[in-house]
Amino acid sequence: MSKLVKDLLRLKSHSGIQQTEKMPSLTSDIVKTATEDNVTNNKRPFIVSIEGNIGSGKSTMLKYFEKYNDVELIPEPVAKWCDVKGHNLLGKLYEDPKRWSFQFQSYVQLTRLQLLKKPTDCSVKIIERSIQNNRFCFLENAKKEGSLCGAELEVLFSWYDWLDNNLGIPLDLIVYLRTTPDVAHNRLKKRGRKEEAGVPVEFIEGLHQSYEDWLINQKQGPPPAPVLVLDANQGVEKMLETYEMFTEEIRGRKPYTPEKDTNISLGKSVKSS
Repeated sequence: MSKLVKDLLRLKSHSGIQQTEKMPSLTSDIVKTATEDNVTNNKRPFIVSIEGNIGSGKSTMLKYFEKYNDVELIPEPVAKWCDVKGHNLLGKLYEDPKRWSFQFQSYVQLTRLQLLKKPTDCSVKIIERSIQNNRFCFLENAKKEGSLCGAELEVLFSWYDWLDNNLGIPLDLIVYLRTTPDVAHNRLKKRGRKEEAGVPVEFIEGLHQSYEDWLINQKQGPPPAPVLVLDANQGVEKMLETYEMFTEEIRGRKPYTPEKDTNISLGKSVKSS
């Protein structure tokens, strides 16, 4: 096994190590996070969200951009989701979605906001999935599956609307790592994360369709930022070549030109209005 592949396999576990902390108060912690951000950050970084199904290669993309000093990488805080004062919310979600979806999505929304608003000295932030992803992909998927009831959805929708209207949750570019459900599910099984052991292919298929509806079909309206869609069914080496092709755009050093991706298999670009 090459050193690159070994590094990729270690990325998720290394980047997910965070200090265990008590479950915060949702309202007070959101206000505190926003206040600190406004005081310390007069100029915000260029923010890129990596979007894609489970097993689409988001960690591989993060690993590629690790070499740039002006880029701060923000992996999903999986360690936090697996240990909320000893409670594994991610594990509980997969075991009983109808019982735990509301708690899980509430906490995910908070932790994503904390990471988005955390001050940085870097000019670029690359985040693994976004708050917008929760609203327009995962919540819509839960709605279709029936794992969240109407009242629960309305609470989470209201929280999102308030954050968007009052705090600002900006994105400058979305990179959609587009995979077919069977490829994503096979990768999920190979990596062997215990919380994901029982995830059925039907869940992957539903999540794939939710991504398509959000970023390709735009059923929720125009995406919040320009969308670069890449064929992520390809192997690691080919994906690294693709990231090299779009490095300047992803680092915000030059404008993204959608026409550039026309020679990428399954590649497609979507402009926000």
